[in-house]
Amino acid sequence: MRKRSILMNKMTIQEIEQQLFVDGEDSQTFIQTLRKDERKGVQRILDKWERLREKEQLLHKKFLEMTSFEEALRHQGFQFIAGIDEAGRGPLAGPVVAAAVILPEDFYLPGIDDSKKLTEQKREDYFERIKLEAISFGVGIIGAAEIDTINILEATKKAMLEAVTQLAPNPDYLLIDAVKLETPYPSESLIKGDARSITIAAASIIAKVTRDRMMKEISREYPEYGFSSNMGYGTAEHLEAIKRYGVTPYHRKSFAPVKDYI
Repeated sequence: MRKRSILMNKMTIQEIEQQLFVDGEDSQTFIQTLRKDERKGVQRILDKWERLREKEQLLHKKFLEMTSFEEALRHQGFQFIAGIDEAGRGPLAGPVVAAAVILPEDFYLPGIDDSKKLTEQKREDYFERIKLEAISFGVGIIGAAEIDTINILEATKKAMLEAVTQLAPNPDYLLIDAVKLETPYPSESLIKGDARSITIAAASIIAKVTRDRMMKEISREYPEYGFSSNMGYGTAEHLEAIKRYGVTPYHRKSFAPVKDYI
């Protein structure tokens, strides 16, 4: 122990930081020796490391809690469990987008959550990770004109069903965020499912990132409406643009206050 302490005293703060955060050295002996190091810089690094470890443990615990529905279903013999969620039910413009995702049993992504709770960068990172590791995923898109024809709830259901049909292999169970679907598969509708189930959370991320990218493309065509930032929601900027420039083909004409400007 004395030899280790002498070695520690010879280590620079940068070297200690390297061992903790890059090399992943977290042995009890190493940590205990750091706690005895009187240098303030070492104690700041150790505090940072301990906060990071605590955050990682909380994310791990949350992830395990979010696998409870999937684990229970696997114990019942279900193998291909699809999570389903949508993005874009509330905006005044743009499509409603739904996604269906089947994840492998060993999928592990601590920090996954309802897409609205994540930063844009986190959503983008998780989007790529989910696409890479998912057994299968599908996306359904229903545009504004059809939303006006069949109403937003039916459009949401149609987008979800469209996403499910793209899955291969076929799912043998569906976990759906809030909506009840008529399908040939057994299913369960979960209120706030995107914060309670990893498969629904994965679907919410796929749906939102897909839709956000579409809205940014639409914004290039109609920059006055701020679609790249408001994603079609009724912000003050967006409402002012509707008053000034009128509605676009991407606006939902059955939605108030859009219909008031037609």
